[in-house]
Amino acid sequence: MTPDYIHACVQGHRDFFATQNTKSVAFRKEQLLRLRTAILKYEKPLYEALQADLHKSEEEAFLTEISIVLQEIKHHLRHIDRWAKPQRVGSTLAILPSESYIITEPLGVALIMAPWNYPFNLLICPLVGAISSGCCAVLKPSPYTPHTAAVMEQMISETFPQNYISVVQGDRHVNTLLLAERYDIIFFTGSPSLGKLVMEAAAKNLTPCVLELGGKSPCIVDKEANIKIAARRIMWGKTINAGQTCIAPDYLFVHESVKAELFVEMKQAIRDFFGENPETSPFFPRIVNDKAMERLLPLLQQGDIVFGGENNRAERYIAPTVIDNVQPDFAIMQEEIFGPILPVLTFNDINTVINYVNTHEKPLAFYYFGNHTKAKAVLAQTTSGGACVNDVLMHIANPKLPFGGVGNSGMGQYHHHESFIAFSNRRAVVHSFNWFDLKVKYVPFKGLKPLKRFLK
Repeated sequence: MTPDYIHACVQGHRDFFATQNTKSVAFRKEQLLRLRTAILKYEKPLYEALQADLHKSEEEAFLTEISIVLQEIKHHLRHIDRWAKPQRVGSTLAILPSESYIITEPLGVALIMAPWNYPFNLLICPLVGAISSGCCAVLKPSPYTPHTAAVMEQMISETFPQNYISVVQGDRHVNTLLLAERYDIIFFTGSPSLGKLVMEAAAKNLTPCVLELGGKSPCIVDKEANIKIAARRIMWGKTINAGQTCIAPDYLFVHESVKAELFVEMKQAIRDFFGENPETSPFFPRIVNDKAMERLLPLLQQGDIVFGGENNRAERYIAPTVIDNVQPDFAIMQEEIFGPILPVLTFNDINTVINYVNTHEKPLAFYYFGNHTKAKAVLAQTTSGGACVNDVLMHIANPKLPFGGVGNSGMGQYHHHESFIAFSNRRAVVHSFNWFDLKVKYVPFKGLKPLKRFLK
């Protein structure tokens, strides 16, 4: 991957976009149907690749990767005709006689950069929005899930013209080459530290960005919570993809009066999910690579392990682990964990928790278990990209809700109509008529004085 190759690739997309073909709604719908057909054709190879890269079961891969993209395509096909129509809006007295409307037009050439934790979903789901809005796209999969990246490249190259949608493979050096080019939008999913580099590169060309980042998403279990349900839902959210999920509960605040009961139910939930030894379960994924293992293992050294802690470097396995007596200055509380390890802090006054959350970076997700009244009060005093009350992760399962971060956890939103908007320019148009010409707008503004009372 040389600079000349990357430049030629991007220029090829610009030339294709200049043909105006992608602006046709019929063309966009045809491409979405082609994408759907390709996914169904490659469904089995994708399952095999996700198993090889992350030890994901076919069931988990379907629920968290394939089904989400297929549902996204279905929704866009159902609504794209309406979304693409000009939207009429009212005209004010000051601009009469005229009509006003909004044209939703494609931004142009998009760069979509995906991470490794959900390598299919987080690359192809944004692509649906790019196709639906009428953009061309350069796709950059993560090199850390090579089997899935290879299958996706084969699927895309077989389905679409190279100068319409292309896949560029490589490491961070290739990322640097890609970011040196000019695009009309960059859609990046990854860590906040890499998101800053993407935004810095985009700023040189004033390129708009959608940044889907991460951070330390808090989970709170208050004394009024249903402890058994809370335990099952939290441990489910923490063990999906072995905790390698940007919206996984990152740390837990539990009311002191229910902590012991919660630990018992958490341990039982893990037994129910994976048996006595999760390492032998076909449903428990693995850490993505050795580097990630070496980052995670030292986090087990501080605090008191309630259960879990077993690990196998050769298999990149870390058991679902809960750690009690964690202090805010511990290493595990400094950065997003991205693994099946859950640190626990204790509280008696909910204001202590609110203050802790508000004095740290704004999280991508926020989870509260307790009664409705208290939940409303806690949500009103905090902020996050998304939130669940008495559940975790499920806000991403409703595609009618926008998904995105705030502050350090990202900017911009997508899913369903939000994806269409993310890759579009909402162009404001005033169409003035010639049968009357308002004289008051011309120098010397004769007649303005009596008109003022209508404009104030």
